Amino acid sequence: MPPTAARPPKVQRWIDVIAALLRFHYPITFEQLAADVPGYLDASKSDEARMRMFERDKDELRTLGVPIESVADEQGALNRYRLKSRNFYLPYLTVQKPGEAPRVPKKATGMGYQSLPTLAFEPDELAMIARAAERVQQLRHPVLAGHVATAMRKLAFDVGPMDGGVCEIILPPTDRPDAAVLEMLDHALRRRKRVEFEYWSMERNARARRVVEPWGLVFKSGHWYLLARDAETDTVATDNAITTAKTVKHFRVSRVKDPVINAKNSQSADYTVPTDFDLWSHTASPQAWELGDGDATQVRVRFDRTDRHAAVAASQLGASDAAGPDYRVFTVRRRAAFARWLLSFAGAARPVEPADVVEEFRELARATAALYAEHA
Repeated sequence: MPPTAARPPKVQRWIDVIAALLRFHYPITFEQLAADVPGYLDASKSDEARMRMFERDKDELRTLGVPIESVADEQGALNRYRLKSRNFYLPYLTVQKPGEAPRVPKKATGMGYQSLPTLAFEPDELAMIARAAERVQQLRHPVLAGHVATAMRKLAFDVGPMDGGVCEIILPPTDRPDAAVLEMLDHALRRRKRVEFEYWSMERNARARRVVEPWGLVFKSGHWYLLARDAETDTVATDNAITTAKTVKHFRVSRVKDPVINAKNSQSADYTVPTDFDLWSHTASPQAWELGDGDATQVRVRFDRTDRHAAVAASQLGASDAAGPDYRVFTVRRRAAFARWLLSFAGAARPVEPADVVEEFRELARATAALYAEHA
């Protein structure tokens, strides 16, 4: 028997149904809808079977809150369907100030947004949202914290500046570094002086004295980081961008203890920051495996581009490799985080070099498989 085509997942079919209905501003028949939904175009199924599939999808989408309407034709038969954009999209958000009319935001143009209403928040409602977001952040749950941070950024974009009695929503740092430590590191950075401190490395789970050359201070993902070169262990020249990428390390300021600035030749700089060093490029969108004070390892990964998620990752992350588009090279400082990320592709992304990273990945895969076997 010839192999059958892979069946599209139900979620994809649901998304296609929603997108198709939103294209029309009037009720449409199932035949019109099916033309835009690949999941309903299976020639091996009868018209009745395809219609039953749609009825199940429609009922499940309604259960999820998607307000699909059934509309009667001229004879009274409920055989047309509609999804009104004003009932589906969330309204625009703005702030209701005491004694004033709500500020009406400028609406975006484009499909689905022409007739959206405005939802006004009272000041006490905004304060309640901010308190709730802060409580969720305090749970330190990585998934929930990320969702809340994204939601708060979107809310701030819609409501605009919150003045006139409404406090701006500011979420506290995930951890609070010692203000004196942060000030001393900033002082060393401005004067280009080496600084020695005790540092707890989460990757090594150990404390050690470090001597570094500060290159920058950044606040990222709820943490302050010192970007610096390890002056004692790093002897590589920093004369080009590739070397710089391997050299600079990320030290979380909250783990820095007892910093001491080099007192020798106090009026002169101890080092120079390479001209190719760009603070923004090092902190614009760091991945979990890039952050840390460990030595950088160049890891070569092969992606199976027939897998959609692997293909997207291969096109957006890492650096190109001479072997072709299926291979990407990553700068990794936290191997465990990187291995966990690769494992999420379920075999569609595998490290091929160096050998010790490949073995660590295989060991993690074996341990994970054993864990699931225990609970099967």
